[in-house]
Amino acid sequence: MPIRILIADDDLPIRRLLRRILEDRLGWEVCGEAANGNDAVKKTQQLAPDVAIIDLAMPEKNGLEAAREIFKLCPLTATLLLTVQQVSPQLAQEARKAGFRGAVTKGRGSEVVRAVEIVLDNGTFFDLEGSQSICSGE
Repeated sequence: MPIRILIADDDLPIRRLLRRILEDRLGWEVCGEAANGNDAVKKTQQLAPDVAIIDLAMPEKNGLEAAREIFKLCPLTATLLLTVQQVSPQLAQEARKAGFRGAVTKGRGSEVVRAVEIVLDNGTFFDLEGSQSICSGE
């Protein structure tokens, strides 16, 4: 059974790029896309992805708000925060509080793949201002 991934980002070219990067992996499929936070919550409930990659800055509900709701409604879905800014220790702390298992900067496609691998293995991956904080799964 393939690994199912939801991409939530209000930028269509970013969603397309992430789809290509992720679906290059054997056994991974993007099962859905969302363009805002409310849609991310709704589609996570409908599609039950293994991983939801959620942009921080989205209309209607930002990534932190969406993740909090997803964490309550779909606790088995691993969430990964995607952001254009560097992941500061403060952002990483807020992301963890919201239920994210990782955070990655948008410009680092290979890190997105690595982060998905780690959160699928029940680990955490926070790309803290260029130095990763990784905890492997059990």
